[in-house]
Amino acid sequence: MEIAAQSIEGGFADPVFNAQTAFRAIMDAMARPGSVQALPPLAQPPAPLSATAGAVALSLCDNDTPIWLDPWLQAEASVKAWLGFHTGAPLANTPADAHFALIANPAGMAALDGFSQGTQEYPDRSTTLILLTDDLVSGPSLLLEGPGIEKTATIAPTGMPRHFVEQWKQNNQRFPRGVDIILAAPGKLACLPRTTRIKTMEA
Repeated sequence: MEIAAQSIEGGFADPVFNAQTAFRAIMDAMARPGSVQALPPLAQPPAPLSATAGAVALSLCDNDTPIWLDPWLQAEASVKAWLGFHTGAPLANTPADAHFALIANPAGMAALDGFSQGTQEYPDRSTTLILLTDDLVSGPSLLLEGPGIEKTATIAPTGMPRHFVEQWKQNNQRFPRGVDIILAAPGKLACLPRTTRIKTMEA
């Protein structure tokens, strides 16, 4: 009964307006990679899924978009029930089957090339990764350049994989295929579309 109650509660209070708010923040962040967009706690999903990641999932996922959960989220029946109730999205069996992937522990996640890369004809069929991070300013600095960035932008998300920069360079090389990333921090988000290049990573 407790899981059933948790799965029903904590969705958008105003589904249309809240989904538009979250979607606008995501689109602005995708259009200006490295920019930080505010996103108030519109959803209250069960832990360890965060309010920001939950709102992103509610605004993007539906019954046509399989979601892959990392082991930390997969272990929580209440998270799976909440996502299923509020989005209707089926759970993907493998990262390669997913349209979206929710990652509670980015430092331990699968390699980027293990997710769906899309095809040359349909590059939009790749996986969008939603990474939960504590903040966007106190991790190792990522110097970004590419479309949507005037010169360079800097972002410093916490808890990223050890070899992330090298994996991201390989992701760039697969263009137009490749994954996109949404970084979900408390009250804010940022995006790394596949067209963004990471110039350096500083300690």
